[in-house]
Amino acid sequence: MAVVAAAALEWATKEPCLMGIDEAGRGPVLGPMVYGCMYCACSYQDTLATLSFADSKTLKEEQREELFESLKTNNSIGWEVDVICPKVLSAKMLKRTKINLNEISHNSAMGLVKKAIDMGVLLTEVYVDTVGDPEKYRVKLAEKFPGIKFVVAKKADSLYPVVSGASIVAKVTRDRAVRNWAFDETAQNMHMNTGSGYPGDPNTIQWLKDHKHPVFGFPTLVRFSWGTCTPYFKNGVEVTWESDELDEDEASNGSAKRQVKLSSLGFTGFKRKSEEIESSGKARCRFFQARKLELVRKFQ
Repeated sequence: MAVVAAAALEWATKEPCLMGIDEAGRGPVLGPMVYGCMYCACSYQDTLATLSFADSKTLKEEQREELFESLKTNNSIGWEVDVICPKVLSAKMLKRTKINLNEISHNSAMGLVKKAIDMGVLLTEVYVDTVGDPEKYRVKLAEKFPGIKFVVAKKADSLYPVVSGASIVAKVTRDRAVRNWAFDETAQNMHMNTGSGYPGDPNTIQWLKDHKHPVFGFPTLVRFSWGTCTPYFKNGVEVTWESDELDEDEASNGSAKRQVKLSSLGFTGFKRKSEEIESSGKARCRFFQARKLELVRKFQ
């Protein structure tokens, strides 16, 4: 979901503007992926280069925080973020028609461009840190937003100050989101000693071991679609539930509701059974049968 930091300032709707886009948290198994953008008037470009923005990975946390607070108070700079939570990432990547991480990234970046345009920002140039092939990505963006010049490059966060600024916006936003994470779950002994969140970090691996559940899997902080999580489900309990959502082709054929297993939806760590049990709905969980509870799609 895109979150707008502030309404477009007056100069942004009158002067040609350039924008930088970068992400933070693409690789970790924990926490959200955040896309950030920063924009300013093209005439402000020389001044922007003097503000000590740099690739956020080269800065200490205190430096990033300080720079972020300074750009927030700079009336010559605008910014936005798109925070994509772990469960959204996993749900998209485990759909029957899967949406891979590159496509999720592209859609987020394009969403930020569209949001700025809808706010009235007069965008003429956009600089993007690439995901995938730079030229293919540039063509994709140019076709989506004709009239805007796109520059897509590897390491753009170290080449263009406006992308460096976007890198800081994304990184600080993600760090704060993880640091202030509020668990939906209520299990005891949950903690945030997660390490870096990257799959190779021993502290992160230990955190995953401490927080796995044989039925419910992991807390919502975890991107359970990551291959890192698969080994933890080897001894998991296989769960079968009635599928309330029908595929379009099944709906058109008048097919009955089905029971589906987690393993059929991409959770390959569970013991697999290839068949899906056809059901008229009578196999609904006894809890629902006993209480005569049915799925309601429309309300009077």
